[in-house]
Amino acid sequence: YSDFDYSYSRSGGFAPIYENLLIKGNNVHYSFEGQNKKFEKDFEISNDELQKIEAVLTQHNFRSIQEDYKKIYDHVSTAIAVKNGANSGRKSDAAFIMKKDKKRWEEVTNVFKQIISANMATADFK
Repeated sequence: YSDFDYSYSRSGGFAPIYENLLIKGNNVHYSFEGQNKKFEKDFEISNDELQKIEAVLTQHNFRSIQEDYKKIYDHVSTAIAVKNGANSGRKSDAAFIMKKDKKRWEEVTNVFKQIISANMATADFK
């Protein structure tokens, strides 16, 4: 999955976690490590789900979301990368998101969280 269309990742914190959702076409690789849990799962998502991701990115003008530049340490940060199409770009809240763009950022991150929760509801963590 080094070549992906979309990626959603969360990492860091006092007790570090590492969470990755990598999407290539309809194929998805999800991994989570932290809080004494470790899990990986490969699954597929529908064309409708892919279209929903693109619609949310477009609706909330992903490329124009502005990152803050203050250094923040010891918090879990989220990064989203889009490699194809009109919404191509990478954004991260490692230094937070500017206040005026925070709601749009939350809407974009929510579309990825929904995919994770829909497909991990019955996950068996190791």
